[in-house]
Amino acid sequence: MSKKLHLVSLGCTKNLVDSEVMLGRLQEYEITDDSTQADVIIVNTCGFIEAAKEESINTVLNLHEQRKSNSILVMSGCLTERYKKELQESMPEIDIFTGVGDYEKIDQLISSKQSTFTPEVYLANEKATRVITGSNYHAYIKIAEGCNQSCSFCAIPSFKGKLNSRTLDSIVTEVTNLVENGFYDFSFISQDSSSFGRDMQMSDGLISLIKAVEGIEGVYSARILYLYPSTTTFELIDAISESSVFQTYYDMPIQHIDNSVLKTMKRGFGEKKTIELLEYMKSKPNAFLRTSVIAGHPGESDDSFERLEKFMKRFEFDRFNTFHYSNEETTAAFDMDQISQEIIDERADIMGQIAETSTVNSLEKMLGQTITIVIDKESDEHEYLLSARPLIWAVDIDGEVLINDTADLAIEYGKRYKAEITELAGTQLLATLKVKL
Repeated sequence: MSKKLHLVSLGCTKNLVDSEVMLGRLQEYEITDDSTQADVIIVNTCGFIEAAKEESINTVLNLHEQRKSNSILVMSGCLTERYKKELQESMPEIDIFTGVGDYEKIDQLISSKQSTFTPEVYLANEKATRVITGSNYHAYIKIAEGCNQSCSFCAIPSFKGKLNSRTLDSIVTEVTNLVENGFYDFSFISQDSSSFGRDMQMSDGLISLIKAVEGIEGVYSARILYLYPSTTTFELIDAISESSVFQTYYDMPIQHIDNSVLKTMKRGFGEKKTIELLEYMKSKPNAFLRTSVIAGHPGESDDSFERLEKFMKRFEFDRFNTFHYSNEETTAAFDMDQISQEIIDERADIMGQIAETSTVNSLEKMLGQTITIVIDKESDEHEYLLSARPLIWAVDIDGEVLINDTADLAIEYGKRYKAEITELAGTQLLATLKVKL
């Protein structure tokens, strides 16, 4: 009887890539969704902000309470890297601790039942055996680890280190191999993707990556996640817009728009230049803009929040997320005068309402359009509806389109179709299939 593995990947998609590497090293195990039957349980944790830390701890403890005797419970990832000493001293429930450097050694750690924290941060390359999860056509490609920025609210550089980019050859080889296995849609990710290659003295690294990926036969669609304002150029915006492969998708977390707050956040690019970039992105045909903002950062006065509020209403991003400011040790903002949690929550709620309105306005603009979609699965809403994603949207975060009329076309999950957007029901788009591609 084969041994069973239960893996939980928390946090961002960069974490997911590392989880897929671990799955690749443990292919002799049968994957199970039932943690009570698992011989090995792995939780790849997130340690970015307080809410993520709490989720990681609660997940681990809940799995410990449910697991069978003689099973192995592994805690890996950013939280364990950031708090390695404290967690090892306070959590005897865990059998193996490991951080962000040993994903490709997970089979050895389980075999030896040893905890290990390699000093170097692991960066998956073309030689890593990954088990892609959740899709038979889309894969995330991690292009770098670490970050050279010094944002006052962010602890990531303290445990992920400085920017470490992969070579273009490594990325091209990985994508080529995935194409040979049927994948045709890719999301390129890192902490600061627009800085890709700067540690290798590449002045336009991301533009070079775009051109390299365009040369790979079989890549139908791609997008880049997590641009940084001060490292995003007009030339890069043009390269994305003019690409024959990359979607005109701009995901640039601005975090705020008020100059005084941006300065306190150590994001010194400033309001004027940030808006110039955003307006230039928005001017591109069929552009889709996503961002994130932080509510309640130290130094955010009533006036500066009102400035952010007015800008977000006016600009109307296609999607944006709001983070409640989380006061994190090892960050520059930790010892600043803090805003009360009540005000943080109140401001985040206001931003959330603006985000909902912006999303609806973006969806309304799609009515009557015929677009390329991929059918992912039967909808959770109803057995007679199909869940689909417009290829310009990012996986999971931008939503779904429900197909309520298949026009008697043969349905294959993971395949592309042309579909006409016919209706907006609340916040849900409905569509009719037109032709299979």
